[in-house]
Amino acid sequence: MHLIKILCLLGILFFSHNFYSQEKGKSGPKEKTIKQELKSNRQMRREKREQRRKEKAERKAVKKYHKRLQTKQVRKRMKSSRKTAIRNNNNQREFFIKRWFKRKKKLR
Repeated sequence: MHLIKILCLLGILFFSHNFYSQEKGKSGPKEKTIKQELKSNRQMRREKREQRRKEKAERKAVKKYHKRLQTKQVRKRMKSSRKTAIRNNNNQREFFIKRWFKRKKKLR
């Protein structure tokens, strides 16, 4: 009688351990098929593209609003200073005719 109880107990422990280990592997996330993976990637790319478009439109609207606040003379000055900055950043000299006919600085 005592032997039967021990054998039953060992059998239950043995089988319950196997079932537990099998269940442990199944409880993880389900693997996606290639089709599902491609579909989710495509959807993520669409969302990111749409987000970039919205951000670009917002930046453009802010820039347009800022420009609208300025007077015509200020806009012209901004344009020329932007061109000068680009030229300086690219390490380019002024146009040679402009350099020739520029007013000379007075030396003291």
